[in-house]
Amino acid sequence: MIKLLRLGHATFETPDLEKAIEHHTQVIGLSLAGRDGKRAFLATRTGQLAVELQQSSQSKCTKLAFEVPANADFADIRRELQQHGVTSEERNDSVPGLSKVLSFKDPKGTSIELFRDWSYVGNEQQVVGAGVFKLGHIAFIVPEPQAMAEFYGKVLGFRMSDWIGDFFVFMRCNADHHTVNFIRGDKINMHHIAYEVRDFAHLQNACDILGQRKIPIAWGPTRLGPGHNVAIFHRDHDDWITEFYAELDQMKDEDLGYFDPRPWHRDRPQRPKIWDNAVVAQIWGPPPTPDFLRRK
Repeated sequence: MIKLLRLGHATFETPDLEKAIEHHTQVIGLSLAGRDGKRAFLATRTGQLAVELQQSSQSKCTKLAFEVPANADFADIRRELQQHGVTSEERNDSVPGLSKVLSFKDPKGTSIELFRDWSYVGNEQQVVGAGVFKLGHIAFIVPEPQAMAEFYGKVLGFRMSDWIGDFFVFMRCNADHHTVNFIRGDKINMHHIAYEVRDFAHLQNACDILGQRKIPIAWGPTRLGPGHNVAIFHRDHDDWITEFYAELDQMKDEDLGYFDPRPWHRDRPQRPKIWDNAVVAQIWGPPPTPDFLRRK
């Protein structure tokens, strides 16, 4: 089975590249690590590539890149993908900080790139905006979440962390409670993108930054149920929901099968489960606004 270590970066198409760069640098707090024609590359405050932006006629998430172990053999991975009916190709990427990648598509058409070797791309700079630590997870709207969960589980080695009813699944590839989410909906689209911050004080600072820029908070501050992270959500320049979060549950030992105990857990110990969709899946905080519930 393919072993993924972390989500490296995501690629987003945007109709207005300049506004996209401004939001990602001045609000989210990424640094501009480079530009190449109609593309821009943004890194976290630690210097890791997090986002690639591409000028296009529409806004869309087109690619996710995941790190695999340094000793992973791309030829072996290609053979394993072929057994699942997935065609892949090796190529030299033109993204800063990466060299060779293995590329293929998931069932909903999103490009997946696997990489082994990487280098820092951002220089340490004065923090502007929220100053997020890392790209944490991506959530997608899909017609059949169960089918997507099966692909990501059987092919890419993801584990199920939680379900809300039968319409919302949270999946992990490392200790983090979730790296990808799939939500039932009629049209395939991204639902939200999430960035990790240090702690609740960092989250409060992000609220102040949104307030200074007159960007409404669509939901939060709240402590969610699945994952138990504290979070706030806002809509960006392209109307995508963006989440800032901290204190996400950690599965530090897969053999134990439960998340690292925390005082706010609903269950003791907290294990992967199906949350009742008749129950609001949050621990505290205001309910989401109608704007948040609007699916783009």
